[in-house]
Amino acid sequence: MLDPRSEIYPTIEYRPIQPSDLEVLENIHLALFPIRYEREFFLNVVNGNGIISWGAVDTSRSDDRRDELIGFVTTRMIAAQDSEIEDLFRYNSSRKGLTLLYILTLGVVESYRNLGIASSLVREVIKYAASISNCRGVYLHVISYNQPAISFYNKMLFKLVRRLPQFYYIRGQHYDSYLFVYYVNGGRSPCSPLAFLKMVVAKFWNKEDRSTPRWSRCKESTTLLVSQNNKRIVGGENTRCHV
Repeated sequence: MLDPRSEIYPTIEYRPIQPSDLEVLENIHLALFPIRYEREFFLNVVNGNGIISWGAVDTSRSDDRRDELIGFVTTRMIAAQDSEIEDLFRYNSSRKGLTLLYILTLGVVESYRNLGIASSLVREVIKYAASISNCRGVYLHVISYNQPAISFYNKMLFKLVRRLPQFYYIRGQHYDSYLFVYYVNGGRSPCSPLAFLKMVVAKFWNKEDRSTPRWSRCKESTTLLVSQNNKRIVGGENTRCHV
């Protein structure tokens, strides 16, 4: 356990998650999250099968655990049109082929909290997303009662764009989800003046269908928009969740 009063801080380095991290990665997830993930999920993470990940290690350790994970973030690249926020990009005439980077899990072991490790991991995600020319943002879900996570993503300048009622079903209880987005490569909330202007021009020339949202209802980038789609159901304590 690190002593927060100590002036000696660990040397944290970041690297891709690798096959040798499998057992530790599973154990950390088990300790941090109220749900169980399938073994297949962890195998996909460590082998890079459709999942992009980063791990944090403490290289200042003097023992043989200097390359052991003490933090991680796992992500998946998805098509924007397959996400819950596809409608936020309808103003973009070149939206075909746009992608988003979705954060699946993010965690730091308790003894390494409050050292900026989670922030650094998220910055790695944002940097990677920005390097993909057709990627327009990083997004994720946060369960409604997780105030520390909500405060964290606000601090990281993510935009709260949507509230998903009863998105989670955990141990017989429904919970809402908040959806956060960090825009990259010109992606932006449709509430911004430039995006709104593009939307008006697109409707005039291309006669957009009637399903286009009424932007007058969205007055601020933090307005909560309710959606009934893509609920995530997690059963009882021993039920596993597919990601």
